[in-house]
Amino acid sequence: MNGCSCSFHKAICMADEVSISKHHMVNHLDIFSGKRFPRRLFSQFIGSYPILLYANPSFSAPMMDVQEPEIVRTLKLDSGVRIQEVLEGDGAEAHEGDLVEFNYVCRRSNGYFVHSTVDQFSGESTPVILPLKENQIIEGLKEVLVGMRVGGKRRALIPPSVGYINENLNPIPEEFGPRRSLLSHRNEPLIFEVQLLKVQ
Repeated sequence: MNGCSCSFHKAICMADEVSISKHHMVNHLDIFSGKRFPRRLFSQFIGSYPILLYANPSFSAPMMDVQEPEIVRTLKLDSGVRIQEVLEGDGAEAHEGDLVEFNYVCRRSNGYFVHSTVDQFSGESTPVILPLKENQIIEGLKEVLVGMRVGGKRRALIPPSVGYINENLNPIPEEFGPRRSLLSHRNEPLIFEVQLLKVQ
């Protein structure tokens, strides 16, 4: 029997001999049997023998396994674009000038949904294929995609100065409603979540 067990055993034996009042004797088995007895008596009992708090962990505050929160670092570019690496890919790396295929979700800075290439109900996707070239794709999104690897995911806050500065820049929905919705928010920061699917 180790030292901790011996100390616990001695504490229990001492508890058997303690009189809480003239008319009440507390049996140590009541503590562990689940039987209910007055809280006042229990408090007096524990107050008389604080060693129990150290000998038996069941009387102390429960220790919970607390994991360190994962820290997501934000990279701020000179253009004002802020990028978070959600998932690092392991495929081919995208470079400026490459033709890339990707899915995206676009939201306003307050989280309000604007547009997505993935249907939120069916889960079906219609990825966009765009060249990472100036005047072909919004500059902020180009900066997000350059350096990504296939399979990776990034989240970025793109300021309007490197966003939809004109209506000819992609990606932009073909449908009238989503297109109008997206362009109506072009003068404010937009959040893009992108997943790189292929580099051609």
